[in-house]
Amino acid sequence: MQGKLYMVPNHLGNEQTGFTIPTEVATLACKLRFFIVENIRTARRYLRLLDAHMDIDNSTFFLLDKHTGPKEYSTFLKPIRHGHDIGVISEAGCPGVADPGAEIVKIAHQKNIQVVPLVGPSSILMALMASGMNGQSFAFNGYLPIDKSERPKAIKQLEARSSKEQQTQLFIEAPYRNNAMAQDLLKHCRPDTRLCIACNISMPDEFVVTRTISQWKGNLPELHKKPTMFLIQGI
Repeated sequence: MQGKLYMVPNHLGNEQTGFTIPTEVATLACKLRFFIVENIRTARRYLRLLDAHMDIDNSTFFLLDKHTGPKEYSTFLKPIRHGHDIGVISEAGCPGVADPGAEIVKIAHQKNIQVVPLVGPSSILMALMASGMNGQSFAFNGYLPIDKSERPKAIKQLEARSSKEQQTQLFIEAPYRNNAMAQDLLKHCRPDTRLCIACNISMPDEFVVTRTISQWKGNLPELHKKPTMFLIQGI
């Protein structure tokens, strides 16, 4: 029988995995012996957190990062043809969502391989859940432009769309540029636009607060090098 492709969620930084990873998911993940991962060292460490006794040394890891070529993607799925299940593990959160694992899933569907998503934390959904913004209509936009002339335009376009369609707009930034992003939002958004800053989700110092742009001025938290999700919704 052909194996399956399991989408295995990772924690978001909180290594007390019982808080975010269901026991059944952890047990299933540690029974797998083939994995597609972004970083082998951190994937092995994560699996050790799930089960300190897992036989990791007899497991096979395929590396999926920015240096992996499209021609290699299909080769990663060969064990499935021989009846072995494979797990896809992201560096954080749910694989396939804002994650290169989506390319593997695309090929799996083309090859009629069953894809099984497992329950786990998603910073996108968790931020939306806690924001008080529109959860019926929302869009994740990834990273905004870095260019100083392009970023204001992108911010204003997202704000206009959120206002016109009453659609929550979510985006992220490289952690070391979070403070600059927050300042740009205060500078280029309207005073009555709502901004949610969701920082270190699932961590002991988790911070999720929604205020208007005018209310945030002079009250921004320190976000440097802290994983942060930004959400805006205009009125």
